[in-house]
Amino acid sequence: MTLPEINRQFSTDERCRELLERLRWPKGPECPRCHNRKVVRLSTNGKLLWCGECDYQFGAMVGTIFQDSHLPLATWFMAVLLLCEARKGMSANQVKRTLGVSYKTAWYLCHRIRAAMVESQKGKLNGIVEMDETYFGGCKSGVTMAEAKAVKQIVLGIRQRGGELRLFQAKDITAKTLREFIEGNVSEDVEMFVTDEFISYPYAVRGRYARKHKTIRHKERYVDGAVHTNTVENAFSLFKRGVMGTWHKISAKHLSAYLKEMSFRFNRRQNGEIFLDTLRHMVIAPTLPFQKLIGKTAA
Repeated sequence: MTLPEINRQFSTDERCRELLERLRWPKGPECPRCHNRKVVRLSTNGKLLWCGECDYQFGAMVGTIFQDSHLPLATWFMAVLLLCEARKGMSANQVKRTLGVSYKTAWYLCHRIRAAMVESQKGKLNGIVEMDETYFGGCKSGVTMAEAKAVKQIVLGIRQRGGELRLFQAKDITAKTLREFIEGNVSEDVEMFVTDEFISYPYAVRGRYARKHKTIRHKERYVDGAVHTNTVENAFSLFKRGVMGTWHKISAKHLSAYLKEMSFRFNRRQNGEIFLDTLRHMVIAPTLPFQKLIGKTAA
């Protein structure tokens, strides 16, 4: 999907709404309250529907990310495409300039699209799986490495070779924390589980994963046959280029949302229907009020 194609196919709200309806209700409109399928269209343009079972009026946007938005749906569609097709992400400032909206609107628009970019976890990772940790955040000059890491945000990456990438914001990198992420995302039947020489990993993999665990010692070499963490480090590198070159700065509060966006787009980088897949997630994702987004904790 390209911008010219969006302009041709989805130039009006009616056409955009027809697509969103089909994505939300593949078998036909359904009442979001009682799930009754016997609904009636109340307006000639098809915008409003009515459920006789529970006497509820609704539209395709009710209860979705689009709810209460005053932007034309065609603008939404262009914003979705911009975020989908930018390998290193797109800043709210760039969206503002491209779509001709205010910065506040662009920022809120990007975060609502980002909130829908959540992976549906398809079981645990198998085959050859790599795990690594990295740090994000600014650093003051004249401080030690330990002091710098203390103020940075920790990100864990787990990637199945030739398969899915999962990124997480972590509170620490103790053996207990690492073990929780490993057990929640890596199959016990994994062919090989590869990490670097970080001291916590041998304790984190004790028991069921110990026999499959291989360590690459970066002080000696970066590749030892099939033992390396290069594929998960490549994903880290792509995200860091996005932070430095596109977003420039990400707060700890919203870091998790950007990680989900990165994982969502990375895992669909060869999917020709990423635009439709994102819209499909947007019509089933819950609403994201502005006050919740700017609250003290991340939405």
